[in-house]
Amino acid sequence: MAWIDALFQRMVQTGASDLHMTSSLAPMFRIDGEMQSVEGCPPITAEQMLNLLFEITPEGNKAEYQKIFDTDFAYELAEVGRFRGNLFRDHRGPGGVFRLIPSKVPTAESLGLPKHVLELCQLSKGLVLVTGPTGSGKSTTLASMIDHINATRTDHVITIEDPIEFVHTSKKCLINQREVRSHTESFKRALRAALREDPDIVLVGELRDLETIEIAIETAETGHLVFGTLHTTTAHSSIDRIIDQFPAERQSQVRTMLASSLKGVVAQTLVKRSSGGRVAGLEVLIVNSGIAANIREGKTHQIPSLMQMNGKIGCKQLNDALFELVLSGTVDANEAFKKCIQKEDFVRKCQQAQVQLNADESATEPLIGGPVTPAPAAGAAPRGPLPHHTAPAHPQAPAPTPIPGSRIPSPGQSPITRR
Repeated sequence: MAWIDALFQRMVQTGASDLHMTSSLAPMFRIDGEMQSVEGCPPITAEQMLNLLFEITPEGNKAEYQKIFDTDFAYELAEVGRFRGNLFRDHRGPGGVFRLIPSKVPTAESLGLPKHVLELCQLSKGLVLVTGPTGSGKSTTLASMIDHINATRTDHVITIEDPIEFVHTSKKCLINQREVRSHTESFKRALRAALREDPDIVLVGELRDLETIEIAIETAETGHLVFGTLHTTTAHSSIDRIIDQFPAERQSQVRTMLASSLKGVVAQTLVKRSSGGRVAGLEVLIVNSGIAANIREGKTHQIPSLMQMNGKIGCKQLNDALFELVLSGTVDANEAFKKCIQKEDFVRKCQQAQVQLNADESATEPLIGGPVTPAPAAGAAPRGPLPHHTAPAHPQAPAPTPIPGSRIPSPGQSPITRR
């Protein structure tokens, strides 16, 4: 059993979404969007950090990290969960961030996806984008949409991811999941190869560069349904981001291609629930002939106005989505205000509905968690929880007890199976 496994177990128990490991600092969890220190865990030195991170890192990723100081991989802990890991190096030394991926793919119903978003899953061709800042739940939304397709259609689905996060079992569809670097060289190479693999639906985990975007648009134009993600905050800015990737002399052509292939954009952000946890606020753009004309003519700045006029076909701006969450009691108005794009418009909505809003309200960040086992010794390969190890000399700290409730094996006991 790896030393870090105990932190993964504690992460699941506390409902944390992410584990942050930074050299010379104690580990931290992100819970309901807030960074919180794990109480009782001592700082981990740079040498200790590299040892404990490499204990769960695949050999190929170790080589990549030693070459470029960045690598991504997935890690699975049986009966606990699956984690997306990123290793990096900063001014303190080695570090890592691990995102918990639920073992069960959430359903569209559990996420509350609007019917107009689910209707995008029934298209025979076109491009559908799911966008939002890092950590906004794009992967979860896409996974639930693929799961909906898997339950309602009889098609061939190919996903290209870095790394594979949610693992889909074939229901009515045949689903092939490919991981960049493990199963293919790059997104663009896998996307070109997908056209020879008889797909009906292709999911591209991230539209990272011009060539990948270009192939995705071409794939959508040739009769396939393509899903992709971008790190943009609004629907119309997603369109601008794609067009701006291309040289000026090609942008007119790309606007024409995008006007005919783009079918919808879901831009989302996560907001704290009043009852605990987080919920997604969804801005939805459903492309009709009027919106397509604006894309073709380079008038994307007019799309927000057209979205307000096309609520009947499913268009909804982020401010409206957040305000609906406030009116339903799901989200506090002050939390929604922090996430909204058009602040003045949101304040006006609150005033008209007589909703109390204090935009300056701030939240505290309490410490959580119980004591954890000490970090592995510098220069030594970690071996389980090491309950008798002496903590680093600087700063001096007593050896804490194991994490309460964690299933740490005793000496000689088989560790939890992982891959």
